[in-house]
This record gives sequence, structure tokens and C-alpha cells, in this order.
Amino acid sequence: MTIELKLLVWSTALASIQMLIALLAAIAQVGFMPLVGNREHLPAFEGWAARARRAHHNMLESLTIFAALVLVAQVAGKSNATTALGAQLFFWSRLAYAPVYVIGIPWLRTRLWGVSFAGLLQILSQVL
Repeated sequence: MTIELKLLVWSTALASIQMLIALLAAIAQVGFMPLVGNREHLPAFEGWAARARRAHHNMLESLTIFAALVLVAQVAGKSNATTALGAQLFFWSRLAYAPVYVIGIPWLRTRLWGVSFAGLLQILSQVL
């Protein structure tokens, strides 16, 4: 398995962990029972619970692009040092991004997102 595919698997695991953290934050904020229903009248999440949810949603948005690019690179036989570096930039910056977002450090969060985007662009440059 190539490093890009391994990092795709690890990125999926990271998204799953972020989902669980967002769930635990929601439970801490509104309790378990309101979350097992249809969630029609939940109060808005605030603080770290809201940030955990937004971080998870942001990861899902980025993960779909990352997955598509990695899979196209694999199928097209375009995996190389540049795509490997792009995948590493994406994964490691997303790993750092998650706690930075939940803690609430805005400028560092934005910079880490930029690094992950640069990783996506690196992979894209090889599949075009």
C-alpha cells in the first residue's frame, strides 16, 4: 500500500475520532437524551462543542477532496514523491488542525488549513 493510501486510511480514522469528540462535546452540553431523538429542537452548540462540530465538518469537506485526489493518483499511476509529500502535508496539518480548532486558536488554525490545502494542490498538480 502506498503512503498516500495509508494516509487516506489514517485521515478517515482522524475524521472518525473528530466525530466522536464532537458527539461527546454535544452530550456534555445538552445531555444524552436530547441527542437520541430527532434533534428537531436542539439548542445551538456553543464554545468548544460548536468548534468541535465545525472542525469535524471541515474535515469531512476536505477529506472528500483528499480521497478523490489520492484515488485518482493511484488509479492513473501518478503516485510519486510529490503526491506522497502532498498526502503527508494534508494528514499532519489536519491532525494538528483538529485540536487547534477545538481549543480556539484562530490564526494558527487558518495557517494549518492552508498547509493542508497546499498538500491537496500538490497532489492535484500531479493528476492534471
